[in-house]
Amino acid sequence: MSRIGRMPIAIPSGVTVKMEDNVVTVKGPKGELTRTLHPDMIIKMEDNTIVVERPSENKQHRSLHGLTRTLISNMVIGVTEGYKKTLEIAGVGYRAAKAGKNLNLTLGFSHPVVVEPPAGITLDVPAPNKIIVSGINKETVGAIAANIRSFREPEPYKGKGIKYEGEHIRRKIGKAGGKGKK
Repeated sequence: MSRIGRMPIAIPSGVTVKMEDNVVTVKGPKGELTRTLHPDMIIKMEDNTIVVERPSENKQHRSLHGLTRTLISNMVIGVTEGYKKTLEIAGVGYRAAKAGKNLNLTLGFSHPVVVEPPAGITLDVPAPNKIIVSGINKETVGAIAANIRSFREPEPYKGKGIKYEGEHIRRKIGKAGGKGKK
């Protein structure tokens, strides 16, 4: 039995969950999320909790059991607390600025990189070297943060680039200074 899949999901007050066939809609104080889940999974509402069960012990159903429970749990957490990822920019002349809803990044290219957030995602710049991506959908927040990071990934020699907060960059030693040609 899946350890994650068998855990019930508690529904906090102020959150409503609607299930029609394999479509789950979660509505809360921060917004509303809808997701179509695999039709084989059995999703039941009991009291103020959601329980996910699997119809058989075959490999695909075992795989989907924990996944389905986690997807529903992420929706409930998203509409109550929301998700956020923080990115840090390191490098001389590298900086971020906000222009309306968009994010302007100066990353050493001949042109500024402009990031336009999709609906439901907010981009904040509390400092020129810090970006906060926040929203209610965990998947979208992670994808936008990864997209911003991909514009200038941190390099191992000087550590310049965009990295996640708390991410450790393995540093390499540069050229061996040694003696030159004679």
